[in-house]
Amino acid sequence: MQNQQGQQMHPNMHTGAVPQQLNHGGHEVFDLHEVLSGTIGTMNQYLMLRQHVKDPELLNILDRQYQFMQNEYNTTVECFQSGQDPSQPTQSYKMTQGNDFVYGLKPTQPKKPWQSLSEISDEFISSCMLASCKASASHKTMAALETTNPVVRRVLADSVSNCIEMAYELSIYQNKKHYYQVPQLSQQDMNQMLNAFAPAQGTPQNMNMNTGMNPNPNIQH
Repeated sequence: MQNQQGQQMHPNMHTGAVPQQLNHGGHEVFDLHEVLSGTIGTMNQYLMLRQHVKDPELLNILDRQYQFMQNEYNTTVECFQSGQDPSQPTQSYKMTQGNDFVYGLKPTQPKKPWQSLSEISDEFISSCMLASCKASASHKTMAALETTNPVVRRVLADSVSNCIEMAYELSIYQNKKHYYQVPQLSQQDMNQMLNAFAPAQGTPQNMNMNTGMNPNPNIQH
């Protein structure tokens, strides 16, 4: 992330110069409120579910993800309010497990709504966590695309990949416990789908004719 020093001013055609801490567009402000409120909701959900976790591995994932979310939330709030680089640079979330999936389906009992809160399980808890991470990735992506402040945009963009990594970690955990089963196509269908595309080659003739440009910019005439 590039360092931004000083109080840069930004033009507003109606009110004049705008200070760095107010360097935000209207859509950006509304979207950031949704993102930050959603992050609070996710962290509160993790906190409520924590007391019901039975598997130490899932508890470890929950605690690590919660701590990372908290730090990332503070970073986002700081740069949103200041309009400048945060005091601590953005971090990348790191999983502590492998990334091997087991493919195929085995028979399971059909799912249905609970009849009692005693039915809360690690499967349900990890599913809630996974859904929250997926939702956060979508919300932050949409917010980043509406953001005018360059620092906030980069912080949001960095956060999207972290949400994806946390969701991936949870899906691997669920797959290992057979909560999340992954079907595969037959080998014949898989090969057909994998080879359905070929690399693009050369430059279209119309593009060369219309622009009159050298098709290979690395070759000097």
